[in-house]
Parts: sequence; structure tokens; C-alpha cells
Amino acid sequence: MTEPLVDTVDIKAVVTDPTAVITLDLYTVTTADLAFSKSFSLKVRRNDFVHALIAWFDIEFSKCHKPIRFSTGPHTKYTHWKQTVFYLHDVLTVEADEQIAGVLDNKPNDKNKRDLDIKITYRLETDDMHRQAQGKGVYKM
Repeated sequence: MTEPLVDTVDIKAVVTDPTAVITLDLYTVTTADLAFSKSFSLKVRRNDFVHALIAWFDIEFSKCHKPIRFSTGPHTKYTHWKQTVFYLHDVLTVEADEQIAGVLDNKPNDKNKRDLDIKITYRLETDDMHRQAQGKGVYKM
């Protein structure tokens, strides 16, 4: 089990289109909702190498007099939350229009509920048999 890195990621280093993995409503979310398994699919934008998957959150406070929205992603202004970088065991060689499909499993740690146990399984979906790849990472945050 490894720890992900919390750091800023330059938008020029992002190789895929972003995708939302989960949406939580802070008015209705329960503790049980924080343990989840969600599929994701990332479309590759250009030929490049993928060293890591990154995560961030977007937030909206919509029930105010003046709604407030912001993102902590690499595509927007810096915030102190930065991004979470999940380094892959093996670097993926990707080409434009390919897909990286996977599953994100997240649950509070059994010993410390403030920690998260995260497992990411992924596979590169490509027609080139020599570049097909898959793997998994197990992280504690």
C-alpha cells in the first residue's frame, strides 16, 4: 500500500479528458455513501505517456444568496487543496482516442476512519496487442 502524492499538476501534463467519478450532495450524504466502488473511463487526447491518475473535487454551494462554485483541478486557479496524484506501477504508452477504463474503490480505513483505503484498477483499451496494459494500485490516504 502506498500513499498518493498531494501536489499541483500542470494542465499541460494532463493527457486525458476529465470525468466525474462520483457526485455527493452534502445535504443528503451519509457515512455509508463514503464507501463506494465506481467505474470510470478516460478518453486519451494525444499520444503520450501516462504516469499517474489524478483526482480533485469541484464544489458548488448553491443554496446561498449568491451561489459559489470552484474547482481544485489542474485546469483552474491554484487552491491549497491541490490535486491528488495516484502514481501507476507501470507507465502507460497511449495514443489519441484510446480509453483508460477502470474502477475506483474507496472506503474509510478500519483502524482510523479519517484515513481512506483506495484501490484503483485500470486497463488501457487499445487495438495494438503489444501496448495493451492493465494494473492496479492500492493507496492509503
